[in-house]
Amino acid sequence: MNGQPTNRISVTDPIAPAIERVKLLLFKPFDISNWFVIGFCAWLAQLGKGGGFNFNFGPSQRCRQGLPEPLHHAKDFVLDNLFWVIPVAAIIFLFIIAVGLALAWLNSRGRFMFLHCVATNKAEVKVPWYKFRQQGNSLFLFRLAAGVISFLCVAILVGVTILCFAVSLGTHNAGLKISAIAALVFLLPLIITAAIAFLLLFKFTNDFVVPIMYLRNCRCLSAWREFLTILKANKARFILYLLFQIVIAIAIFAIIAAATVATCCCAACILLIPYIGTVLMLPLLVFTRAYSLMYIRQFGAAFDVFLP
Repeated sequence: MNGQPTNRISVTDPIAPAIERVKLLLFKPFDISNWFVIGFCAWLAQLGKGGGFNFNFGPSQRCRQGLPEPLHHAKDFVLDNLFWVIPVAAIIFLFIIAVGLALAWLNSRGRFMFLHCVATNKAEVKVPWYKFRQQGNSLFLFRLAAGVISFLCVAILVGVTILCFAVSLGTHNAGLKISAIAALVFLLPLIITAAIAFLLLFKFTNDFVVPIMYLRNCRCLSAWREFLTILKANKARFILYLLFQIVIAIAIFAIIAAATVATCCCAACILLIPYIGTVLMLPLLVFTRAYSLMYIRQFGAAFDVFLP
């Protein structure tokens, strides 16, 4: 546990044992009931991932000429009924926040449940749900704190960037314009760096910190401190790991795209169905989970979740 690997560390060696884990867990023997049980754990572990909202901020011709008539009526209606519109909006907002927190909590517990299934070759829900409740709750609190901090940091940087952009366009003062442009040149790389840093934080948490919590029965910060000792001693190896993760993601995307084309988009439609899509994706999900576990166990038996 000193961060020094005892054997050769490779990003390709874990591929074969990860595939064997998929075969062992899902196909030896093939049991559809196990698929649905493990798929439920995987579904919990995937809650909140993917999806998003696509907003079109491009101004149309009607927007340039002013608000459309229906929007004028809507605005007048809101202004005339603020006494109940504001409380209702606040309740809806709090409800959305509550649902998001509940999903994040379930997702945190589900990650340990899914890891338990992969590590022990068992299709179980109740046992890991109770056994790793402390670790799941700790992971939830860590992700919540990290999410709030990352949102505030990126929001502040983006807000300052927009302000500098507006000043650079709106001012006629040459010195102020140059200062705003210089700030933009500095802030844009800073935003990208901050976003990448937080993405890596969440990536390493899921891939390596969660397995350490699973092995040590410890909280998230304790597991992070242990993982940092490995990371500091093996920076180049983990950079290579991240690059290879991109290769794996491209391969998985190619598999899904090929299945979509072969089935005339039927596969894509089925995969969008909650839970059912996760069950069908189970071999790929088990492989990605098993791959990171196979990789970290190269750093010694203390990091091997597959040992009895």
